[in-house]
Amino acid sequence: MLRVISVMILSGLTVLLGGCASSMSSDTYSRGSSMQMQNVQYGTVESVRGVRIEGTKSPLGAIGGAIVGGLLGSTVGGGRGKDLATVGGAIAGGVAGSAIEEGATQQNGVEITVRLDNGRIVSIVQAVDNQRFAPGQRVQVITAPNGVSRVTGG
Repeated sequence: MLRVISVMILSGLTVLLGGCASSMSSDTYSRGSSMQMQNVQYGTVESVRGVRIEGTKSPLGAIGGAIVGGLLGSTVGGGRGKDLATVGGAIAGGVAGSAIEEGATQQNGVEITVRLDNGRIVSIVQAVDNQRFAPGQRVQVITAPNGVSRVTGG
């Protein structure tokens, strides 16, 4: 029975963590960003380099891991040993859950440096998607009212 509960909790955490992951690519917009006017500037790519975008660090991973670790720890031993195993399992599960969440939500990205037509040079990091950029390529830099910018093919 305890195994079934543990599997259900782990499955629920997987769904929750997947929901926390948000895309930072040039072709994915949040619901709140749709139907808003955005500023468009044109420019030329100066350089492109691969980067790693860190994962989400929300309390969900630690809390979920602590619950699962505590449940698993409570199945070990009896008496005082069981209590220690439960606490130790919760602590270890919390640390592991946090690390799992961060690892699962990391993304490959690119840092694109663009010389805008007005002479200004900007650098934008975004997730890797279907668009590939190369030095000398003409692009659009699209900036939302909240300051979030993305590079798209020009």
